[in-house]
Amino acid sequence: MSRKSLTLFIILSFFAGLKGVAQADISMATHWYNRANYNPASIVRTEYLYFFSNIRQQWTGVDGAPKVFNVQLSEYVHSLRSAFGLSLVGEKIGITQVYNPMFTYAYRISNEQNWSLALGLSAGVYNLLSNGSQFEAETPIDPAIPYGKDMYSQPDANVGAEFQSNNFIVALSSTHILTMNKSSSLYLNSNHIYGSVIYKSCTPEMFNYHIGFQAVKGYNLTVYEGNLSLRFKRETLLQSGPREIFDLGLTYRSTQQMTILFALNVSPNLRVGYAYDQSFISGYNANSTHELMLEYRIPSRIASTRGQFATQEYWYH
Repeated sequence: MSRKSLTLFIILSFFAGLKGVAQADISMATHWYNRANYNPASIVRTEYLYFFSNIRQQWTGVDGAPKVFNVQLSEYVHSLRSAFGLSLVGEKIGITQVYNPMFTYAYRISNEQNWSLALGLSAGVYNLLSNGSQFEAETPIDPAIPYGKDMYSQPDANVGAEFQSNNFIVALSSTHILTMNKSSSLYLNSNHIYGSVIYKSCTPEMFNYHIGFQAVKGYNLTVYEGNLSLRFKRETLLQSGPREIFDLGLTYRSTQQMTILFALNVSPNLRVGYAYDQSFISGYNANSTHELMLEYRIPSRIASTRGQFATQEYWYH
């Protein structure tokens, strides 16, 4: 590990000691497509077996900068009004590596055609591995540096609720609830509270749009985020209506960061996407962030509500 990586690790360690300034949930620009990382209630997606994955490289050009990967699979069972999901999140920062496998259950309280209210719970294990042997110090043996390997594990859980109608999504969730009211340290994931409102327009024939606002409260830091996404279509002259082609999105955060999102519908149920983050904080302009996304929906009979309702519209977002 280079001196630049060591500097990054020391900075992160310093902020961790300030009770949570640096400790946060994994950062993802594409969470507007899939909210399950922060809100387990969102997996009650009808009609499909749902697969979502993304990878993220932060601060391009900085050795030891965060790298994130995320894999999620979920399915709604209409007869049980329940959804089941599995997820695995990994993050590497400097000499530390995090693995966070979770099992998710969500229950759809309502069973109506035009609105849904769901509660969700995720449970798993938070694992952090620190490998001090990756240090490349100027002094071959520095007593101030921990050269050994250290493994830290603890139970982990998230909870959430989500209301959704044809045009609105209102959500509230809390992550890492077992660390609630505890200060963060380098080896402790910290509790965060998420609140969001999304307005989604599905009326226009040739495009849809979504406008979202989210607030995230950490131990001593609150971040606000706004998003606008446009989904363009083309006419097919079929009974099923226009086909979705591609998405364009723009996100701005109160931490002076902006994201441009692009997603392409390769097929009616397969979407690939790319997000580019740029910080406007002085000194970080040259360190951009890139993220790739894959979303795949497999039509499922056990998840389908179409036999119950006269409409054939898939409105759940």
